[in-house]
This record gives sequence, structure tokens and C-alpha cells, in this order.
Amino acid sequence: MKLIVTGSIAYDYLMTFPGHFSEQFIADKLDRISVSFLVDTMKQHPGGCGANIAYSLALLDENPLLVGSAGCDFEAYRKQLEKAGVDTSGVLVREDVYTASFFANTDQDGNQICSFYTGAMQFARDIQLSEHLQEASTLTIVSPNDPDTMSNAADACRELNADFIYDPGQQIARLDGEALRKGVQGAKILILNEYEHEMFLKKTGIPDDGIMKQIEILIVTLGDKGAVIRTTDKRIEIPIASPDQILDPTGVGDAFRAGLMKGMVKGFSWETSGRMGSLAAAYVIETEGTQNHHFTLDAFIQRYIQNFGKNEEIDQLRV
Repeated sequence: MKLIVTGSIAYDYLMTFPGHFSEQFIADKLDRISVSFLVDTMKQHPGGCGANIAYSLALLDENPLLVGSAGCDFEAYRKQLEKAGVDTSGVLVREDVYTASFFANTDQDGNQICSFYTGAMQFARDIQLSEHLQEASTLTIVSPNDPDTMSNAADACRELNADFIYDPGQQIARLDGEALRKGVQGAKILILNEYEHEMFLKKTGIPDDGIMKQIEILIVTLGDKGAVIRTTDKRIEIPIASPDQILDPTGVGDAFRAGLMKGMVKGFSWETSGRMGSLAAAYVIETEGTQNHHFTLDAFIQRYIQNFGKNEEIDQLRV
């Protein structure tokens, strides 16, 4: 099966605030916020939701096609992705603008305040995803990107009857209810974190018990509480994999999606696929940045067994 990852390609600027955001806001003054955070550190890392997902899929012995747009500063980044095993032939490079940039400020509780500069990402709407959906068997994830690009990608999948995962993520803040309702139509899976799930319900007006009439699978990630996978007839609770240390939560959700997709490609159960997502996420939270984690397939399998026990499916991961 060909895996296609549509989504943002960006540089991440990660900062740490040596305090608690919750102590810096006055409850009855939230309509007039004027706050500046003096941070201790800032580091630049390669990132972007699409590139992050593709990178972790490559570590899991896949060769995903990354479809997105980047700027004149992308060449070194491209080489890193290709070295890992990502197919970057679907990336549109604009030489007249810089690659998108993500600015994340993390406090001591792991809470984040983030901003995103679109840069070259705005030109992703010029990409024709249908050109990459001609193979009989594809699985595409429509992850956070330029809003029009996300809409175009979902349309292309529907038109060609191709399986896709709708993953609006942070773009829920920009997408209105109509765009979200249209985006999820025909999707095999809708995946959101807990907050995004509430926002999705609020913006679309779809009741919680009505979501399963729109999709086959709903996945809601719950941070350190794991995740829940809902099908039309059951609810599956996915535990976390224990991290060796907690350094940076940025990109954890992207790695979860990669592990999940790998399990889907192998035809594994939702229980195993979800646990693979949790384990992939653990690798990311142990490192700074979203693409600085490394593992071999054998090491991944052994750590899966340590966390969740051995099963017949995980033994087939090497095949």
C-alpha cells in the first residue's frame, strides 16, 4: 500500500519558559491579554505536521510520499528527510519565499502557546494531489496545512474513492464549521486530540453520538491518559507507552499518527495499531524537536513487547 502524507513542512523554533502559564493570566481580564514571556532557551528544528508524520513512518520501514510545499531554505531539510527514507518528490519548492515556521513556547507543566507563520505553505494549494492517487491501494492522511490545501486534498480523495484520514489538528482554529463538516465527509478516520474534539463538536454542530454516522473510526488522543478509538460497535482504550524521560511534547501527536498508520498498513487490529502509535509518541517526547528521535524496527518491536506484551501481530512487523 502506498502511504501519502499531506501536511505542513516547517522549521520549528522551540522555546522553554521557566514558569507556569496559568499563573500569568488574570481570569476576569482574558479579553485584554498583554503578556510577554522571557524564555531561557530557543532551538531550531525541522518540523511541520506532514514532515513529522512522514519521518516517523520512514523509521518504521515505510517509504511515505510527502506532499506539501517548502521554500528556498528547504534543500538541507530535503536531504535529511530523504536520508531517513521519505519520498520528497511530492514537495513543491518555491524559491521566492521561506519555508513555514512554527514557534512553540512550553512551560514547566508541558503547556504550550504556539504561533505559525505560513510562508511557503500557502502555495501548497497549487499541488494536484490526484496525480499521486492513481495507484489502486493508497492511504492518505490530510494533516494540518494551508486550509484550502486541506479542502482540496479531501476532495481529491473523495473523487477517486481513496481511503483517507482527516486530521484537522491545529487548523481547527482557522476552519469554520462548514469546512470541517465537508472535510470529514467520506473519511475513513477522524483523528483529534481531546481539545480539538470539543472544538470540532462545537463548530460543526454534530452531536457526539452523531459523529459515527459520518466516519468509520474516531480517534481521540488524551495526552498522558493515552487515546480512545471508537468504531461503530466498540470503544477501545489505548494506554500510553512509558517514556524514559519527558523533554518536549511537540510532535508527539504526529508520531502517534505514524505508528497508527503503520499498523493499518500491516492490517493489524486497532488495539495493536493504537499501541504502536503510543510507542512512536514516546520516542518523540524523550527528545527535543520532532525529528530527532531514532530507532530500528527491531528496537521498536522489543520496546513494544516490554510495554504491552507480546502478540502475534507485532511479530509480523518485520515481514
